[in-house]
Amino acid sequence: MAYSLSKINDAVRSDPQGFVQESDAAYEKKIEAAARKIAENLSQSRIVLLSGPSGSGKTTTAKKIEARLEKMGINSHAVSMDNYFRTVDPETSPRNREGQIDYESPFCMDMDLLNQHFSALDRGEKIRIPKFEFARQMRSDIKSQPLQLGKDEIAIFEGIHALNDVITGRNPAAAKVYISARSDILDDAGNVIFKRTWLRLERRTVRDSKFRAWKADVTVKMWANVRRGEKLYISPFKDNASIMFDTTLPYEISAIRAFAQPLFDHLRVSPDMERYEEVHQLAAAYPRFEVLEEKYVASDSLIREFIGGGIYDD
Repeated sequence: MAYSLSKINDAVRSDPQGFVQESDAAYEKKIEAAARKIAENLSQSRIVLLSGPSGSGKTTTAKKIEARLEKMGINSHAVSMDNYFRTVDPETSPRNREGQIDYESPFCMDMDLLNQHFSALDRGEKIRIPKFEFARQMRSDIKSQPLQLGKDEIAIFEGIHALNDVITGRNPAAAKVYISARSDILDDAGNVIFKRTWLRLERRTVRDSKFRAWKADVTVKMWANVRRGEKLYISPFKDNASIMFDTTLPYEISAIRAFAQPLFDHLRVSPDMERYEEVHQLAAAYPRFEVLEEKYVASDSLIREFIGGGIYDD
């Protein structure tokens, strides 16, 4: 799908609140459709596996599905699979082709523990969900949280590797969802002026800066490896999903611009950095978008996952 830059700018200038509300309503319809399909699968499994590449909005989507299911009378619990990352060990962590730790690799995940927990939950047993501390790059079992599913309760596990064959192969009955930002922004001549992958890069850069204590330079330098990881470890498994949808919001670049543009304008990266030109083009596109004031962004908007101030913030 694609959106028109001129229509976006016209809407931001003429009726920003109505534009946001219309966009959010369209996204909520996707949430409702996904929730209904998940509810239909409850008799088969109490596990939902939700995947998508970095910056897709998995956390908010999982929590919105959780809220929608509860309105249908189904108690549910959203769980971030990020908490199942292994503590980073320079000696044993997987490496990419540059010799750096490959944070996108499924081998960074404790797949055995995940599968044990899925089986235990389906049997109605209690588990303890660990807590991964990104600032310290380590998993804490001391901060673990208990979870036990009652009758007609669902656990929604969201993470980039949720649809990996290592997981779906051992949990074939689980409901499976794949999401991603999949819409480009076009100018009046039909040229792409903001790529769909850039949407996720800007989301990730703002989020990492605000919530993970990472400088924008670090996130951007990792982007080439993130994209390689998506092609190796995420995209090949998306067809395992029975539910798929686009998480792009037409107003989001205008809303995120105030947060993202300063980060990209002050990047300190070398021109020989892989994908340098792509990042430069992204930054150069911002002045073409009208700025949408944050006050128009609802507290339950998917964009709040990245800019903060939302009802789903931990």
